[in-house]
Amino acid sequence: MITGKNYIGNTLSARGQKTYKTINPVLNIENETAFVEANSDEINEAITLAEAAYIKYNQKSGPEKAAFLNAIADEILALDTVLIETYCSESGLPQGRAQGERGRTIGQLRAFAAMIEEGSWIHATIDTGIPDRAPAPKPDLRKMLVPLGPVVVFGASNFPLAFSTAGGDTAAALAAGCPVIVKSHPMHAGTGELVSSAIIKAAKDTGMPNGVFSNLNSSGIEVGQELVQHPKVKAVGFTGSIKGGRALFDIAAKREEPIPVFAEMGSINPVIMLPEALQNRGGALATTYAGSITVGSGQFCTNPGLLLGIQGEGLSNFIQQLSEEIVKIEPSCMLHPNIIGAYEKNKQTAIDQEGLVVAADYGSEVGVNYARQAVVTVKGDTFLQNTTLHHEVFGPFSMVVECENAAQLQEIISNLEGQLTGTIISDNDEIAKYGHVVAALQTRVGRIIFNGVPTGVEVCSAMHHGGPYPASTDSRFTAVGTDSIKRWVRPFSFQDWPDHLLPTELKNANPLGISRSVNNEQTNASI
Repeated sequence: MITGKNYIGNTLSARGQKTYKTINPVLNIENETAFVEANSDEINEAITLAEAAYIKYNQKSGPEKAAFLNAIADEILALDTVLIETYCSESGLPQGRAQGERGRTIGQLRAFAAMIEEGSWIHATIDTGIPDRAPAPKPDLRKMLVPLGPVVVFGASNFPLAFSTAGGDTAAALAAGCPVIVKSHPMHAGTGELVSSAIIKAAKDTGMPNGVFSNLNSSGIEVGQELVQHPKVKAVGFTGSIKGGRALFDIAAKREEPIPVFAEMGSINPVIMLPEALQNRGGALATTYAGSITVGSGQFCTNPGLLLGIQGEGLSNFIQQLSEEIVKIEPSCMLHPNIIGAYEKNKQTAIDQEGLVVAADYGSEVGVNYARQAVVTVKGDTFLQNTTLHHEVFGPFSMVVECENAAQLQEIISNLEGQLTGTIISDNDEIAKYGHVVAALQTRVGRIIFNGVPTGVEVCSAMHHGGPYPASTDSRFTAVGTDSIKRWVRPFSFQDWPDHLLPTELKNANPLGISRSVNNEQTNASI
């Protein structure tokens, strides 16, 4: 049952004075439950509990924490239809999307569980001492990754499950050994409370300390600001707008003790359409990209918002075919009236720019909160001169830039802000002629796709979901996949420490049997 209350550790609490409701965007009405925003006392209590829980949780073994993560997955599944129905009523997304996202959330939790149960992820590195080395003895040094401490995670509007309460940030932080305080997203607070109840039940059942997880309601920015400013918070995870992510980053940087903010923010995900590919299969590409631009009403951080090609018959035909294909697709509901309001405003701002041509704009009647998809075109010179055209339009919108030649294509890529992804569409060995273009793209993105679409992010260890600013605040780290655990840890060394007092992972006997670097050799053997 959804109560509208906050989880302060294991306890439901509603001491605040401010309430709000979520909205069903399909019906354009408020949902029934009133949610109570956390007040300062509740925020402080959650953080104090998390700090105390950190000491105990940090001592839990990999298998114990893995059991906790697997139990969370089991409890989310046990929520069954009530979770799916709540998700749909708060997001406007279809049941199939809800079920798919639930599957991804479960998969993430189980992947982290498997990794920490095995244990090698802590990167144990040992350089044994040489006491009689001349002219100075060599100390015994042993290094491993240790958790940072209490982490604040901000739920994302466009992924109520996979990037929110028990999503990738939370799963990675809990796997690392960090207690988590979630600032629930106000657009899907009911979904967040249900998932929180699953996490709390799993924590109790597996003997995790009270305070290892809390969930705080908030309709505005005040709760988030207070959380990031709190001196006992050691790191922040955020998925959302550039404005929101940068604001949190600046708050964290101004603290007496600055802390890392790992924010995954805006991206227009440039797609480079090379001439031969457009000439040979422009029609098929138009169909594929019409689907990619509109899937999920364009509400993905990897939506292809910028298509780049070199002027010619192939590009002209592609623009015509894309324009025809995209208006055949039935529009879908966006997440919230505020989301579609921002989409319509940003879309119109782009259309009003000098030199921009509307190639396709869905013209039929649509339901309330349903987005009309659009494709626009612009010449390369205009795009270079007007940086307003470089901004993300979050929704089913894409801009085709007609470049004069390969040199201008490279120049445009080099002048883009940082992006999550870049895509190259090429036929045969055509790409070999554009090595300079690929090299330029590599400096601007975190992942390059060959002959595909950027929409769709595989959850695995080789995935990198991040990129140069403003795609993310630290391009060295990923927000997706098991490597995302590295955001919530720091290296720590023991020098000349007695073997029996070392962490189990660093003991001579290697009782866990994990892979370690010993004197620059990777081995599972004991010392």
